[in-house]
Amino acid sequence: MTDWIKAARLRTLPLSLSGIIMGAFIAKWRLYREGGTWDWRIFALALLVTLLYQILSNYANDYGDGVKGTDAKRINEAESRAVASGKITAKQMKNAVILFSVLSFIATVGLLYVAFFPDFMKEFYTFIGLGVACILAAIGYTVGKKPYGYMGLGDLFVFVFFGLVSVCGSYFLFTKTFSWDMLLPGTAIGMMSMAVLNLNNMRDIESDRLSGKKSLALRIGFKNAMIYEMILLQLPLILILMFLGMNGFIQAQNYYVFIVMILLLPLMKLRRKIMTVKEPKELDQYLKQVGIMTFVMAVLTAFGLNFFN
Repeated sequence: MTDWIKAARLRTLPLSLSGIIMGAFIAKWRLYREGGTWDWRIFALALLVTLLYQILSNYANDYGDGVKGTDAKRINEAESRAVASGKITAKQMKNAVILFSVLSFIATVGLLYVAFFPDFMKEFYTFIGLGVACILAAIGYTVGKKPYGYMGLGDLFVFVFFGLVSVCGSYFLFTKTFSWDMLLPGTAIGMMSMAVLNLNNMRDIESDRLSGKKSLALRIGFKNAMIYEMILLQLPLILILMFLGMNGFIQAQNYYVFIVMILLLPLMKLRRKIMTVKEPKELDQYLKQVGIMTFVMAVLTAFGLNFFN
């Protein structure tokens, strides 16, 4: 059981929860203003679904990299991958991927039933398709003949699914509407998620070169990947500030809602530490920190909107 828990890579879970928290509690704030109701069941089921997606993705990555021999070449990998190390066989991990695919789909149907049935059937079927796309994206990063993670497309998929789909999709579950300003927090979460992936790919840049995994970091080089990382960590708070400004908080002088901006200094300190790194393996310690910072950003935004406003 310990090996399965390690393979689930629990340190990645706060990152996956961030988009749901951001979208759900912005919806709560907006529904409260408009006299609507916020369903806690949707929130609980959305958290369950995203956790299942994340574990599915981690198991699929372990399986895909293991059978391709990628993990065997990772001399800087801090986490011992289960399949590559032989702690879990490839067949067992493949069965786990199938199991969590089924569980994820069942949980997705349950979530969408609560959110849309019976008055929003068109939305119900649309989101069923979106759920299937999420499952395929979770698996397709490293599994298959042409996994998109090996073609340098991982950043794009992370931005779309961890950012836009997670934030805007969860917002839609509650409000049944799409609002263009939700692209700002969606992009903020997406960029922080890309920052985590980019750090991971920068850490593994030499082993990925040996295995033929052409991540974006490998394609653009370590130096340019570091510049890219700084941009990804610089813009999210600016986007959150823009979102709050568009919704009238600056004019209303409701400054408590800007509590999320206390992250300016910690993020600045984190960026400076990352910039000093010369050896790729030293980047591993910052993966968890960026993930937690993303989670805190979502929680503080939710707290500011719903408890100070």
